[in-house]
Amino acid sequence: MASRIAYVSFETPKAPALRVAGKLSLPAQVLGPLAGAAVVICHGSDGVDGRGEFQAVALHEAGIATLEIDMWAARGTVRGAGARPASPVETMPDAFGALRFLGAQPEINPARVGIMGFSWGGVVTLLAATLRHADALRGPAPAFAAHAALYPVCWAYSRVADLELTDRTPAPILIQTGEADDYDTPGAGDRLVAALNAQVTGGAVQGVVHPGATHGFDRALPGQIIHDPFAHEGAGGAASMVFDPVAAQSAREKISKFFGRVLRA
Repeated sequence: MASRIAYVSFETPKAPALRVAGKLSLPAQVLGPLAGAAVVICHGSDGVDGRGEFQAVALHEAGIATLEIDMWAARGTVRGAGARPASPVETMPDAFGALRFLGAQPEINPARVGIMGFSWGGVVTLLAATLRHADALRGPAPAFAAHAALYPVCWAYSRVADLELTDRTPAPILIQTGEADDYDTPGAGDRLVAALNAQVTGGAVQGVVHPGATHGFDRALPGQIIHDPFAHEGAGGAASMVFDPVAAQSAREKISKFFGRVLRA
């Protein structure tokens, strides 16, 4: 459990600068190999909705601090696909502003900060592993040390402008998807992982597919049908989000183990 919680804000590192709010949670004093480790948490299109807190609990138990950011409040954006920015690229400064903020905190080792996210935030998480974004936005801070993306719309990266993943940093990546995710066709997660691992540069990529799980499988709210232009490989239309407690718990354990391994001293 977090021993200290602070509601904070920081400026994004790209003009025009925005002031982004976040929840910083620090675990009890950690003296072992995870001392100073932290993870930035990036929400999906519905904004901060409990998924970040669900993941943060396990990270705190492992001795890892978290900073969950609110990318919508600074833009006056309401929740949902119809009101979000045009591209996740617009919110990359939010992620790297959080990285810079954490690097300036006395409890955090700036070389041991990871990033994770859900859907939209999962796209941000993967793009943060590219040199073109890291080198342009991280400033004096080291690049993110690890990336964990949950259902990050896997079809888009070779087909949508500005979403290329060809210039990756050496940081390792974990991608978790649902087998029944309507944004993609079956096997999209495995194809993305294979394509990334075939690249000459970039850290190792691990993929996990949760059987029968939909998009947003760790969202502990009533099931929902959403309409999104990115669904069905960009054809647009309805997509389902159904809570799957088994997949949610499994994904949380894998994320905690991944960051616990990669962010160790």
